[in-house]
Amino acid sequence: MKLKSLLLIMAVACSLGMQAQKYVGGDISLLPKYEEHGAKFLDKDGKTITGGMLAYFKQQGWNAMRVRLFVDPSKASAAHKGQGVCQDLDFVKKLGKQIKDAGLALMLDFHYSDTWTDPGKHATPSSWTSSDPETLATTLYEYTKSCLNEMIAAGATPDFVQPGNEITYGMLWPTGHCYPDGGNYGSGTFANFAKYLQAGIRAIREVCPQAKIVIQTELSKSQNVTNFYKTLKNYTNDYDVIGLSYYPYYHGTLTTLDNVLTTLEKNYPDKKIQIVETGYFHAWYPSDATYPISNFPNWPATDAGQLQFTKDLIAKLAAHQSVDGLYWWFPEANEYGLDWETKRVTDDWYNAGLFDNKTGKAMQSLYELKTFLGGSAGITSTPTIQHLTPSVYTLDGRRVSSFEAAPRGVYVVGKKKVVKH
Repeated sequence: MKLKSLLLIMAVACSLGMQAQKYVGGDISLLPKYEEHGAKFLDKDGKTITGGMLAYFKQQGWNAMRVRLFVDPSKASAAHKGQGVCQDLDFVKKLGKQIKDAGLALMLDFHYSDTWTDPGKHATPSSWTSSDPETLATTLYEYTKSCLNEMIAAGATPDFVQPGNEITYGMLWPTGHCYPDGGNYGSGTFANFAKYLQAGIRAIREVCPQAKIVIQTELSKSQNVTNFYKTLKNYTNDYDVIGLSYYPYYHGTLTTLDNVLTTLEKNYPDKKIQIVETGYFHAWYPSDATYPISNFPNWPATDAGQLQFTKDLIAKLAAHQSVDGLYWWFPEANEYGLDWETKRVTDDWYNAGLFDNKTGKAMQSLYELKTFLGGSAGITSTPTIQHLTPSVYTLDGRRVSSFEAAPRGVYVVGKKKVVKH
């Protein structure tokens, strides 16, 4: 009887652990602006949402949020500011604390620039004036460490950290500009990029040892994804999560995504995978999309079409055991109730969010996303994650009380070797 009881307890604990390690939510980096400006958020039935949007998202089963951080967004162009570039450290500390206070996991996304970074642009911050890779690496390390210390002091300790946003072609251009297969791009080299990335990783490990490190790429060319992580392994394997951006109108059908996930799972069985950005239009499908809407006959640019995309995506992800995270990009986009001349938050409506800009009503996909968790209600799992933290052992098999309390060295944490610097 005792053995059966023990096995039952272990089975329940394993089940809880599996649920606890799945995350669903969105990148809500502009939410404070919408709330401050007086946007009117309504539920799917047209009733005003009260109690704050973070609380509402949590009620709908979401358990995690992602927030971007720029070095000095005041230096961004007027066009980029009009697209939502405003998240400096003070902004992110405040929002991060609200997220943590709401009982949600926090993913912090370092852009390492004054403005947007993506596969087409990674400008070095204007105040980082050196062109020497060693100096830039030191600056990035000190900046990352300082930001994380301030986040912790503000009560906004991140659970996940991205040292760079969509870094398929490197970062801190031109010196860190490179090709995913390791080739140089002009004066930039993969070695320089790896130096910068390692500096960010080192700072994260030192300041936030419990945080999971996410390395994010995007799927504009699926071969770039597989090439990138293969090349990166020549320099470092010290990260926890492969983060992907997947937008069908830029990246193609779910078959493309499925093939990439299958390859990544096969080649990197020790890594988790998260879709850290995704979305689909509920109105006004973009005319300049890489893939026309005719490629997606089951996903018209309507509320119902967006919902079907969400269902199909979640079903596809469910077939991949390594995938434990799903984040909608810009779900809070909602210009309803705002004076366009004086109170608008962005210069253009974004119609792939989870609210109707014309009516303020929530889209059906907002309520569907929680099914990614397999029916779990979500972030009540945060305490569970803490209770189920993997045991930590030295290489000779001695158990230590905690990773934070351990001296520098190499440890086995949850069947993985982890270096504490």
